Amino acid sequence: MKNKQGSVSRNVLLLGLVSFLNDLSSEMIMPILPMFIKALGGGGLIVGFIGGLRDGISSILKVLSGYCSDKTGKRKIFVSFGYITSSLFKLLLAFSKSWQHILIFSSLERVGKGLRSAPRDAIIAESMPKERGKGFGLHRALDTSGAIFGSIVVFLLYWFLAFGFRTIILIAAILAFLSLIPLYFVKEKRKEPQHATLKISLKNLPSSLKLFILISCVFALANFSYMFFILRAQEFFTDRLAIAVPILLYLLFNIFYAIFAIPFGSLSDRIGREKVIILGYFLFSLTCFGFVFANSLMAFVVLFALYGIVHAIIDGNQRAFVSDLSSEELRATALGVFHTTIGLTTLPASLIAGALWQINATLTFLYGTSISLVSVVLFIIFRRYFKR
Repeated sequence: MKNKQGSVSRNVLLLGLVSFLNDLSSEMIMPILPMFIKALGGGGLIVGFIGGLRDGISSILKVLSGYCSDKTGKRKIFVSFGYITSSLFKLLLAFSKSWQHILIFSSLERVGKGLRSAPRDAIIAESMPKERGKGFGLHRALDTSGAIFGSIVVFLLYWFLAFGFRTIILIAAILAFLSLIPLYFVKEKRKEPQHATLKISLKNLPSSLKLFILISCVFALANFSYMFFILRAQEFFTDRLAIAVPILLYLLFNIFYAIFAIPFGSLSDRIGREKVIILGYFLFSLTCFGFVFANSLMAFVVLFALYGIVHAIIDGNQRAFVSDLSSEELRATALGVFHTTIGLTTLPASLIAGALWQINATLTFLYGTSISLVSVVLFIIFRRYFKR
């Protein structure tokens, strides 16, 4: 859609509202999901399997849906189908009777996220071609606001209204369906089908980029599912606090992530992505090490805040560094390779974490500490190869 210079596209506002409502819905489920799995008999290995599968499916499908969207010249159909899929399986998740049900419904819910992300971002880019930074910034702000409010709402529903897991997830599903209303009014720009080719290959990528993808995969092996951090905090509280405190800690994680994402992005522009990413990898190692010894509320407050800062440092800057190291004509391929390799690594990472959890929870975090330190050392050793 056309928009005047300085104004915000109607499409961007509508998609921002969709993301606000959908993230509000998703973040009502995220903090209680590991505890829901545990309540239905799932052990550490099952938590790792579900967490890794969720993350992996989403990352890999982003690449495939982006390719299909370019190939067909259509955007909205993929975005709509993605949001509908997520809403439907959130609804079914509320009626889960066993961890096997959670495995199926939670994983299929992430299929929706994978399908919608790349085509949605394409609509935003095409709606504000001269002010894409502003468009994505506004969308991200609404998306993040939804995440924070979702964590607040789930706490209020649990603590003050004494709602159980299933009731909370059912309410979240209803909100997800409500997010489809503004999506109906989004108008996509007509595009001719493109002669796109799906290239998930390292062959033509620069050596420096291949090296970074390898190092980022080492880190991804350490970066297991957030669910283990939630369950670790739960171990030290009893009665209603065993549910309420992890929810509030997850809220704290979201707040710190939101506050520091933009500043660390700007910092990487000034001092270099390498330094900032190394800092992020090291802080993750420090955070995992802290979880080995944490046994008080104050310790968990500090560590969840640090965990939020780690994600604020790593999430955007890794993608930005991939873009820096790739040529313009291979940028989409480079990002596709990056998302796919990270997606394929998340499942074994969380499975290893889950297997160690079943032996002793501290081993999970010692594993995260040691592997992320390896990624730090590798980055420092090969840093001179990353020419921008």
